[in-house]
Amino acid sequence: MKYVPTIGIECHVQLKTKTKLFSEVDNDARGKEPNSCVSPVDYALPGMLPRLNGEAVRLAVLAGRAMNCEINAESRFDRKHYFYPDSPKGYQITQFYQPIIGSGYVELPDGEKVRIEHAHLEGDAGKLTHFDSYSLVDLNRVDTPLIEIVSMPDIHSAKAAHDYCKELWRLMRFADVTYGDLYNGNMRFDVNISLAPEGSDVLGTRAEVKNLNSFRSVERATEYEIKRQSKLLDAGEKVVQETRGWNDDAGKTTGQRSKEEAKDYRYMPEPDLPPVRLSAEFIEKESAKLPPMPSEYRKRFKGIIANEILEILLDYPELTNKLNEIDQKYVKNMSNLFTSVLLAEEKSAEYLNDLPSVRDLNELAAMNEKKELSSTATKEVFLRLFDPQMKGHGTRQIAKELGVIQENDLGALEKIVDAVLAKPETQKAQEDFRAGEEKVIGFLVGQVMKESHGKANPSSVQDILRKKLS
Repeated sequence: MKYVPTIGIECHVQLKTKTKLFSEVDNDARGKEPNSCVSPVDYALPGMLPRLNGEAVRLAVLAGRAMNCEINAESRFDRKHYFYPDSPKGYQITQFYQPIIGSGYVELPDGEKVRIEHAHLEGDAGKLTHFDSYSLVDLNRVDTPLIEIVSMPDIHSAKAAHDYCKELWRLMRFADVTYGDLYNGNMRFDVNISLAPEGSDVLGTRAEVKNLNSFRSVERATEYEIKRQSKLLDAGEKVVQETRGWNDDAGKTTGQRSKEEAKDYRYMPEPDLPPVRLSAEFIEKESAKLPPMPSEYRKRFKGIIANEILEILLDYPELTNKLNEIDQKYVKNMSNLFTSVLLAEEKSAEYLNDLPSVRDLNELAAMNEKKELSSTATKEVFLRLFDPQMKGHGTRQIAKELGVIQENDLGALEKIVDAVLAKPETQKAQEDFRAGEEKVIGFLVGQVMKESHGKANPSSVQDILRKKLS
């Protein structure tokens, strides 16, 4: 029997605030000692009260607008009660009844839209590291500000699940609300998968795969679940509603805990935080700060940049935004340099933080177009623009210092060609060319390049040689 998968995804996005959601403690604990970024509020010591971080609210508004979502003028916090070692308070402060972000949608690269049900602000839990006979708790992550984005069940394949998660990651990065570091868990995905017979109006029983932190894992885990559930249904067995974990090395999901009944979290309004009320002016002002999103760049650069190159560039907002600033006639040239040269460099991540000026990039592309720089020289000058010692030198000055500006004066080139053709060692090659051996033109061009110390324009040299030898 053929089955139709139905997939919904919940995504936790860590917001890039300087401090935590409810305390004045460093929010970026990457590479820092366990339990070094904590305060009495995070430990939930008696009498410690939360104070809402206004920057987290502002970033949540931007994130919502990036997903074409409504922003609710009033939202409230609630307590979600559960007991676990990584939650000192015994509850999580979240938004259950009135979230800050309402409905919207994410547009995928192929134009399909995945609806967003809502997204809410909440504080993260700590981190548990398990060993054979004990576990250790790191509270650095407690109350890191998150938005949890809940999609509608609009996804029906593992590839679409992959594309949705990647596009969501891009949107959050372009909106500049998160570092987007998947390795360090800045974004984590919970994927809900169910199967139903083709043509059925009733959805199947779902399994939830938790804490996926790469797009590849999302796709592989979804593929595995579709096959696993298909085999169960084909055998006449039932799919159990449960939470499952993903083992990337083994390439399979494993059961963690049953979810036959909804857990009673005893939600209640958070008494220590007032409602969040946003004015229409505030929402409009913050929404106006949103830069162009990936879907806009796809329309803007259609027919200028090849799709496969643009999709690579959209993983790097710094590059796409820079392309948007430079002269449009140089966009194609520069997009190729960004993808084939810059991203191939070992220090590319470091270079992204300090890109050359628009003026220098425009001049580089112009010099290449005028054939003042060969393609090889263009790449060499381009990389030198990232050299700290070359800061402020400018494109043309760097090219002069490297001695790579090509000679385009036809009169000067003709004199060099005449000098080469007068040499005894080129006479046989000239005779061979006149006899129909085309390949010897390369030898003659090489002799001219040597005579000009590499500064002659090879294309112009070849044209002059052909005219003189014909």
